[in-house]
Amino acid sequence: MAKKNTEITSDVLAEIAVAAIKEKKGQKIVKLDMRQTAGSICDFFVIGEADNPRQVLAIADEVDDYLRENAGEKPVHIHGRENAQWILLDYINVVVHIFLSEAREFYRLESLWADAPRTDYPDEQIISK
Repeated sequence: MAKKNTEITSDVLAEIAVAAIKEKKGQKIVKLDMRQTAGSICDFFVIGEADNPRQVLAIADEVDDYLRENAGEKPVHIHGRENAQWILLDYINVVVHIFLSEAREFYRLESLWADAPRTDYPDEQIISK
């Protein structure tokens, strides 16, 4: 197991989470910078989605693995694995949300924090040969 690196900032942790979501072909990835947002409970939200519950679980597992291996971080709480509609991984300063596409559309989490600076990451394009 990797040793916890106390030099890693919450922004870097968020970027590691983004990389993990991309690795498992997560879609519509967004990072919200919550640091200047009133009432915020963390520094960053990282949000991604998938088309089926199996992929939602796979992405959540990949985020967990990436942050353990690359930053020595374990989530203090994981919620939602039972039904894989919306899995939340809480790393205190970074909270990762992996949604089933329909659940993300229903909850519209980004609209609740519309005043937070937002970074959108393009979906990976599959190139056929």
